[in-house]
Amino acid sequence: FIFKKKCMKILITGATGLLGRSLVKTALSKGIEINFLSTKKSKINCFNKAKGFYWNPSNGDLNTDCFLGVDIIIHLAGASISKLWTPSYKKLIFSSRIDSTRLLFSSLKQIGSTHKIKQIISASAVGIYPSDFEKTFSETAKVYPSTFMEEVVIAWENEVNSFDSINIKVTKMRIGLVLSNDGGVLGPLKIPTTFGLGAAFGDGKQGQSWIHISDVVGIFLKACNEQWEGVYNLVAPNPVSQTDFIKALAKALKRPYFLPPIPKILLKILVGKMSSLVLDSHWISAQKVIGKKYKFLYPEINTAMKNIIDNS
Repeated sequence: FIFKKKCMKILITGATGLLGRSLVKTALSKGIEINFLSTKKSKINCFNKAKGFYWNPSNGDLNTDCFLGVDIIIHLAGASISKLWTPSYKKLIFSSRIDSTRLLFSSLKQIGSTHKIKQIISASAVGIYPSDFEKTFSETAKVYPSTFMEEVVIAWENEVNSFDSINIKVTKMRIGLVLSNDGGVLGPLKIPTTFGLGAAFGDGKQGQSWIHISDVVGIFLKACNEQWEGVYNLVAPNPVSQTDFIKALAKALKRPYFLPPIPKILLKILVGKMSSLVLDSHWISAQKVIGKKYKFLYPEINTAMKNIIDNS
């Protein structure tokens, strides 16, 4: 699609992460100007045509020059959830999302009308919905903080809502399992599957609401272009069971798939509560995004997986 505003400028947090890198690259190729924030001074110059600024959300340090000329903030910052959930790391998962959002808000409030930001588009996660093996959830579903993941995502979304009070449109993207050849959920799954040892977890019937990284980027940029507001599920229109998910990966890798699922109890012993990342079931609806006339590049798991593996 063609951008309405030729001179759009976006500030991206979490720009050096899996999704951020892809988003920066695509946005620059479409002629969008990019500023980005990084917590590592060594990464300030890591993109050729994007301008980097240092920030430190844990001690409230931010250079407000990053907001100059910016129309939209895309907020992706947050510690990875796929590292072992020790008590101290769980605190980091939580604080990295809350502190960064608060710092953006307080800095904008402080500089007042000198900025021209109209919208913030924040990452969120389908982990906000309860685990359910039967039910499909849409954006209108009621959510409650009954697990660690739900607690994190609900608190994160609540922080983002505060931008509404300073007349900035709020858009929240509840992202599913991102398929990418650059890490993410497929990283650890590819290794055993390459050796013909791919297996589902638990009973393998849990819903996996996945999405190809190209579609995540496409939806984010369409939301910028059309100033979407509210909550959107960023998942492909065809979620699959975990067994079918691993089968599709094995097929793309041209490997056999024959092992029975790994028992739930074994997984809980190995990684504790983090096992919920693969044992929880999420069947999530993509209808709201489809209603916005977004055309998915990869609506089916087999073609999505083949594209990722072929380009790895």
